[in-house]
Amino acid sequence: MDQRRAGNLGYFSHEAALAFPDKIAMIDLTCDEPREVTYRELEGRLNRFASLTRTMGLKPGDRLAMCVGNRFEFIEIMYGAMRAGVVPVTLNTKLGADVLAFTVEDSDAVAAIVEPGANRFVVDVVEQAGLRPLVAFDPVPAGWQPYEDLLMAEPASFDPPDLSGDHPSFQPYTSGSTGRPKGVVLTHEGQLWGIHVFQKFWPEKTDNRALAAVPMYHKNAMAGAFKPLLHVGGSVVILENFEPKRFLRALSDYRCTNTGGVPAVYTALLQEKDLIASLDWSALKGLSVGSAPVPPELLHQIEEAFGVRCIETYGLTEGGPVPIAAPADGSPMRPGSCGKVLPEGEVKLVGADGRDDESYGELWVKNPGVTPGYYKRPDVNEEKIVDGWLKTGDLFRKDEDGFYFFMGRTDDMFNCGGENIYPKEVENLLLAHPEITEASVVPLTHKVKGEAPVAFVTVTPDSALDEQAIKTYCLENGPAYAHPRHVAVVDAMPLNGPGKIDRLIVQEQARERFGEVIGG
Repeated sequence: MDQRRAGNLGYFSHEAALAFPDKIAMIDLTCDEPREVTYRELEGRLNRFASLTRTMGLKPGDRLAMCVGNRFEFIEIMYGAMRAGVVPVTLNTKLGADVLAFTVEDSDAVAAIVEPGANRFVVDVVEQAGLRPLVAFDPVPAGWQPYEDLLMAEPASFDPPDLSGDHPSFQPYTSGSTGRPKGVVLTHEGQLWGIHVFQKFWPEKTDNRALAAVPMYHKNAMAGAFKPLLHVGGSVVILENFEPKRFLRALSDYRCTNTGGVPAVYTALLQEKDLIASLDWSALKGLSVGSAPVPPELLHQIEEAFGVRCIETYGLTEGGPVPIAAPADGSPMRPGSCGKVLPEGEVKLVGADGRDDESYGELWVKNPGVTPGYYKRPDVNEEKIVDGWLKTGDLFRKDEDGFYFFMGRTDDMFNCGGENIYPKEVENLLLAHPEITEASVVPLTHKVKGEAPVAFVTVTPDSALDEQAIKTYCLENGPAYAHPRHVAVVDAMPLNGPGKIDRLIVQEQARERFGEVIGG
């Protein structure tokens, strides 16, 4: 492969297409009938889309907004654009109108590819933003152009431009859980480094097959399924969204070897014990869970239900994206840990005093995949990137053998009557109760303590737990100062786009339920 292609992330599946043209790359279950896409077809459609960007008048470096749900075309749009040096802006399909409009404007997108059914606001948002041209899947809005017709009018071959290694590959946006979303610039060179280092130390096999039901705009799906498998000639099964029974049947029926998800996904799956017991898991090799704090009890329950190893993963969009992983020598993971330092990358822990700490502190990350900066945010870059080190905002503990344990966010910590409280520690205590399935702990203003913890929990279907029983459990099993002053037993947790519990919404709902100020 010549350097123009070897150094372009859009060609990450090119060699697999040359080696296995008739092998199935993707099985799309979002259609009326399963849609199988071979590597030969994928390669042609990637080239057609790259050519289409030129027909649309886009140049290398131009931003292309894409708001597309889970479907195989997501891959050809995202990586086909990269082949032409165009920078896809992968929009969160679950955003409301205001945040979506901010993201489109902030990204400097000049054109858009939209699936109208993926977000009810997006058509109006991109029209009002003045983006041109506008391309859509069915139903095609008036004045827009139909995607498939345009694509198939283009040639199935493409001559890529020369791009530097630091050319932006794509520009996702952070979830915005602590403010407005921020554009994360990710380079071709850095993202290819991530693919190659994982294939070097944790090689995927051509007969591996992953199931992807988490949003494809999120790094969990890309880093955990599409990039590693399509790079080597494996395959990916695509679901449009997560529904427990359909997910389990697809995982079994299509003989998937692995899948990943956030804790909320597995919590829902474990409620289907009878269905799990009835299905064939002989093809399943392993599972992963991450993108949010993972209770050790949940890992044990997953492994017991499916009969395979489940590992906790850690990553962040702007950080590589996976700076910590399972030990490269194949040694066992430590319960509650998300692994050791990624080979060929660096991490360090920095304490509250700004000094390096060997055992506890904020995780700082340095590797070729780290973002060179947030888009148009010199203020954030100055604050979060120091001499090539990215300050993640995540607190970790490291044990004597080099295993890292996620302890929460630096900005989640609050002070209750002089005691520092990290919500994850209280959540872990709650989740150790056999009848509590999910927990989120947030602070509310307290008349005496300054701030004090309150908790939202979900419980097993047959549980009779109430607020008083849960408070008593916490007082008996944890420090008194950290016990939740109020507890709400809810049917389901509010989730953000990537499937994490949305702490801001939990806090809003807690204020509505318990009042702006608690205590007396």
